[in-house]
Amino acid sequence: MTKTILTIALATAMGFLGTATRAFAAASDLNAFKLVVSSGAASCLPAAQGRVTIHDLGPVQNMHVEVGGLPANTEFATFLIQVPNKPFGLVWYQGDIITDRHGHGIGDFTGIFSQETFINAPGVAPAPSVFPDDATSNPATAPIQIYHLGLWFADSNDASKAGCAATVTAFDGDHQAGIQVLNTSNFTDDHGPLLNLK
Repeated sequence: MTKTILTIALATAMGFLGTATRAFAAASDLNAFKLVVSSGAASCLPAAQGRVTIHDLGPVQNMHVEVGGLPANTEFATFLIQVPNKPFGLVWYQGDIITDRHGHGIGDFTGIFSQETFINAPGVAPAPSVFPDDATSNPATAPIQIYHLGLWFADSNDASKAGCAATVTAFDGDHQAGIQVLNTSNFTDDHGPLLNLK
């Protein structure tokens, strides 16, 4: 019994500390913005929408993504992208969001989601070929900042079921995603919303 009470007290304290950290964060430690419907999904998912809140936790950030107006019980892949629309530039897979029966979904991702978000390849190196479309080496590139966000159907069949184009893209873990649904094209290509958190 004592052990149970101690466990509950500890869990409550940890929950309070997590809330307190966010409650006392300075305005400059917070970045919030909307996601808008991608042009390719505007006709099939006109009510799709999203909101992102990034909390600075010190050495890393938490990116909280809430989406709605999407097909129910469907998986979507979340990516950081260099520019919001094609050709997208360099991209970085963050993880998945699965909607509930109402078409709402929530994802929480931990990483660097600020002015310091970038991709770099100092030189060419061999890479494993796991999927059929994998490159076996990388192109060299100086640091490239990536400040935009996009959300794709994780499966092109789900896109088709929703009345959207069944185009297959590489935007999920097995490179068999559907079309982009939401993005940050409400920001200019060279000033994506992640840049707003210093």
